Amino acid sequence: MSINKGNGLLALLAGAAIGVGLGILFAPDKGSKTREKIKEGLDDLKNQAKSKWDSLEGEAKEKFAGSKEDLKESIENLLSDSSYKAEEAITYLEEKLAELKKQNAKLQK
Repeated sequence: MSINKGNGLLALLAGAAIGVGLGILFAPDKGSKTREKIKEGLDDLKNQAKSKWDSLEGEAKEKFAGSKEDLKESIENLLSDSSYKAEEAITYLEEKLAELKKQNAKLQK
């Protein structure tokens, strides 16, 4: 989780807690109604936090899934390029070997 998103979640939670506290202080209702409001406020806070968490989790999974695919593609490209380079090296060595065989044949006459 990035720092900005973590700070946003923390600010959301702090704001909700402050709102619940002020609601309690200025509530003209009976204790049972105030407790019900507190419970509803906490439930709302929990739902908001869960929603934010789910959103961040989805973003992280999406980001890393893309990275995984990019990594696979990069590895495949690297292997393909390596295969072509190996083929070029083999061709070069075969040509040099043929030249050495010709020179060796001349020396053996």
